[in-house]
Amino acid sequence: MNKNLLQGKQIASLLLLATLTAEPVAAATAAPEKHAYFGNVHVHTNYSFDAFTNGTLATPADAYAWARGKAIPGGGGGPDLKIVTPLDFYAVSDHAEWMGMFRLMGDPNSPLSKHPMAPRITSDDQNVAMQAFAEILRGFSGGKSDPALTDPKISGEVWADIVETADASYKPGEFTTFPAFEWSSNPDMRNLHRVVVFRGSARAPELPFSSLDSVDPEDLWAWMDKQRAAGATLLAIPHNGNASDGEMFSLTDRDGKPLSDDYIAARHKNEPLYEITQIKGTSETHPELSPNDEFAGFELWDYTLSADALRPTHRKGSYARQALLDGLGFAADGRGNPFQYGFIGDTDTHNAAASHEEFNYTGKFGFENNPNHRLLGLEGQPEGQKRQVREFSSGGLAAVWAEDNTREAIYDAMLRRETYGTTGPMIKLRLFGGWQFGDRDAQAADFAERGYTNGVPMGGSLQGGKGKTPRFIVQAAKDPRSGNLDRIQIVKGWVDAAGKQHEQIYDVAWSGEREPGAEGVLPPVGNTVDAAKASYSDSIGDVQLHGAWQDPDFDHTVPAFYYARVLEIPTPRWSTRDAVATGLPIPEGLPVSIQERAYSSPIWYTP
Repeated sequence: MNKNLLQGKQIASLLLLATLTAEPVAAATAAPEKHAYFGNVHVHTNYSFDAFTNGTLATPADAYAWARGKAIPGGGGGPDLKIVTPLDFYAVSDHAEWMGMFRLMGDPNSPLSKHPMAPRITSDDQNVAMQAFAEILRGFSGGKSDPALTDPKISGEVWADIVETADASYKPGEFTTFPAFEWSSNPDMRNLHRVVVFRGSARAPELPFSSLDSVDPEDLWAWMDKQRAAGATLLAIPHNGNASDGEMFSLTDRDGKPLSDDYIAARHKNEPLYEITQIKGTSETHPELSPNDEFAGFELWDYTLSADALRPTHRKGSYARQALLDGLGFAADGRGNPFQYGFIGDTDTHNAAASHEEFNYTGKFGFENNPNHRLLGLEGQPEGQKRQVREFSSGGLAAVWAEDNTREAIYDAMLRRETYGTTGPMIKLRLFGGWQFGDRDAQAADFAERGYTNGVPMGGSLQGGKGKTPRFIVQAAKDPRSGNLDRIQIVKGWVDAAGKQHEQIYDVAWSGEREPGAEGVLPPVGNTVDAAKASYSDSIGDVQLHGAWQDPDFDHTVPAFYYARVLEIPTPRWSTRDAVATGLPIPEGLPVSIQERAYSSPIWYTP
């Protein structure tokens, strides 16, 4: 490579890195620019019925302490839990169903300790407790409810503690918390769960809304409207659609009727974000839905929420990209878009610790804190459940671009969809779309200023377009504790005049000296993973990437969406690291290495 060209590339890279890796502001003052903040809002403690029965020891206070870098008890015969890189924001979102009830079964001063299920729920034999939980889950999914476990007085006290603990742990400018809960609708063991996040504790309800009240999301949205009328500010985040068997993004309502205009408006109003990746797999797309996407098969946890390890049979309605396409169809008909989702990642940890760090994975449940249990399962545990645990991902991260680290700024970023999700690493990603970006804008030192001045950020919308073609500028920087970057892609989806859906993936920036082949396919970046040592080398890939891209197939009459997908080079999967650490073989059927990634929220084009 020409020396002057190389020096110019190095200087541009330094400018880009400075733009993306500026440290977050340290005080809750208005910042002149936005910063990337990382966190989780889908976190369970021993107040959740399934967390307690699976060996979780940690409380909401423990969860917030962990997110700030302190060690907390892990249980399961494993070590204490401690994050390596602390998070910026966190929300304990325990299940609204039976909130705190199972933990009270272990308190001899509580009447619940006399419950017929108490000896099994509190058993020292972890497998006995887990199977008791599985039995309750089956009944729950079938609509059964035990009145002894639904005392509103007890639930109200537990919920009040969750809210008060979030408030006590909030440190504006340093660490942000949110009151939150999970509405865990699970009809026929199909996942319709939502995390409900409050902007603050002001006017928070006395009780959360539970799927024991209703399994219909329309009833949840109606309840949310009542809370707004009472002065609360809140939103809902659906998650884990891959486990819904086509129900999460169904084109019919719970009664099997086509989606009404009221349904579309309510969903759009209440649900600005979607959890695209978490411990129970990634829900971007599936090879059956996107056969031309070579990266579509990433970390597919292919189960319903059944304790019997049942497989889903429907792909449509379960994955985000298909939902975005369906949403364009509704919008094109002038009915609004029920699926205009921004993206975040999360974990769904049930051990208070969002163990998203692949090299520091401690499992979803308390018993998984022991690496032998993660790989081999518990003695007496059904093989299907063991397989489900081995196939868990390490979990994801939510990232927001916000002015400062406060409830107001981070919540508002979520509301406007200026967010992205990662599969765990703290990759920094920015995407802007507009009509007048030039090639140099993507590597400019004032990249963000140009992006906001001349376009819209991820989560935004472009309109018009006649006589113009949209251009996109994108930047990404690696997580210093994870692998280098392989490539940046733009994923486009559109619906033509005949109503036919289309998708296309474009490589817009990549590492090394690779060039696309005759059919436009970029060669793989390579793989340096040593399975015997669970190690890899950053001798391939780049520390940061940037690109400017113009849609070569734009039709101003056709609605479309665009989002960025950033891929790392291959690194060892958590199961490979565990196998080396324990001396056990890598379980059959699991990948040795994975390519971690980040997904920006889409930018929509509307004619």
